[in-house]
This record gives sequence, structure tokens and C-alpha cells, in this order.
Amino acid sequence: MLQAGLNISTSAAPGADPVATARRAEALGFDFVSAPDHPATGHPSYETWTMLSWIAAATTRIKVATRVLGVPYRNVAMVAKMAETFDRLSGGRLILGLGGGYSDEEFSAYGLAVPTAGEKVDGLAEAIQITRGLWSEPAFTFGGRHHRTRAALLEPKPERRIPIWLGTFGPRALAVTGRLADGWIPSYSFAGPAQVKLMRERVIAAAVEAGRAPEEITCAYNVAVRVEEGAEPDASTLAGSPAFLADTLLSFGRMGFTAVNLLPTGPGTDEQIERLALEVLPALR
Repeated sequence: MLQAGLNISTSAAPGADPVATARRAEALGFDFVSAPDHPATGHPSYETWTMLSWIAAATTRIKVATRVLGVPYRNVAMVAKMAETFDRLSGGRLILGLGGGYSDEEFSAYGLAVPTAGEKVDGLAEAIQITRGLWSEPAFTFGGRHHRTRAALLEPKPERRIPIWLGTFGPRALAVTGRLADGWIPSYSFAGPAQVKLMRERVIAAAVEAGRAPEEITCAYNVAVRVEEGAEPDASTLAGSPAFLADTLLSFGRMGFTAVNLLPTGPGTDEQIERLALEVLPALR
């Protein structure tokens, strides 16, 4: 059985209604909704954390995932506080997705220092350590190269272990995922099935080396899809009939993935969501 998530567009264009889409996803039986984090866009867009908070307030069951927050965009300790509040008020439905920050142009555009690839990975590892420390220890102090706290208080503590998923691809970042994270959410457009299989093996190897059980890590594949009979898949989008999509998504399950996050593409997004729910999801169950 594969869990199924649905991408919620951050578009703030006229007529866009992310809350309505999330409510529909909940009614149709999706397990979670998610949204990316790209604040500097040339088109109208919502800020991800605020939009997902609004969605959580308007739904009751469905989990809500950040896919993924760029760690350098926000103060790490404050995100830990925000996450605890989000999870508590939503009834334990947050999946905290984190990443190193994809676009250097976004850093520059918003007046942020542009970290190197190595600094992004090291900062991501520190962010997890600070977040877990604040969620579990009193007066938490951490002195990292990129992030730090000093006798920091965070109350109340989370009532459950809030899952932290990472969107990572490079060898060092994959090792951090295996050592520290609860989940891994790579994207089909960045790493196709053959490549992502090897990446997952790196994650699992790092987990085992750290003394963790591989099943502790949720592996979720982020896949752009289009339900269209006769369509041909390409490097960025998995397209075809419902049966083809279901078979291919199930093959990812046989590779070790336990969840898929679906991004409907092309015209007729609402129809695409309906067809995914009614014609593809049942096969994944």
C-alpha cells in the first residue's frame, strides 16, 4: 500500500483556491497535501507556511506537508516553534519538510547570503539537530557553524514526534537524511527511477551505519503526473492511462517507496485530481 499526497499550487492568480483544492483532496481520500517553498516568483503566489496553515484550519483529517521549506530562508529556532504550534493546532497533522534551498537567485533577490552547496547541507543537518533539541530538551544550547541557540526555551513541547522529511539529492545530503531524518522526498524530475533507486540505497546505508532501522524512514516520491490515454511519459512527467500510472507508481513501491506525492499537470487540474482519486488511488491501496 502506498500513501498518496497531492500537490497544492501556491498560485495566487485570480480564481486560484488552494483551500478548496485541499478540501477536495481530503474528501477524495488523499493522505496528505503538500506545497513547495519558492517565495521569489514573477507570478502571483502565496507564502507557503501561511497558505498551509490556512489549509490546516479548513480541513480536519488530511496531513499537511511543507515540500520543502528552504532552511536558510527562515530562522531555524523560530521554525521549530512555528512547527510545534502548527502541529498542535492542527491536531497532529504536520509533516515538516526541509531542504537546503534550491534557487540561489531567490537568496539574492531577497537580500540573503547565498550559501555554498556544502553550507546548505551542513546547515540542514544543524537545523534538524536544533529543531529536535528544542522539541525535547529544556534550555537548549547548540553552537553550530550556521545556526545556534543559547539556553533556548520552547514550551509546550510537541505531543508527538513531528516527522521531518528532507528533499535531498547529493551524496552528503543523502547521508544526512539517513542519519537524521524521518523521511525523504526526492522529485521524479530531478532523479528518475534508475537514479533515485541508487539514491535511496545511499539513504538506507547511512541509516544503518547510524544504527537506525531502514523502516524508520518514509520514502516518498514526488511525481508530476498526467492522466491521458495514449500520452507518453518524459523525463519530467509521468503520463498515460490510469492503469499505466497505477502500475508505474506501484513499481516505485517495489523499489522501497512507501508514499507518492502527485503533481497533476496540464489543463483541467480539477478533472485530473478527480481521475487520480477515482481511477489510480484505489490500485495503490
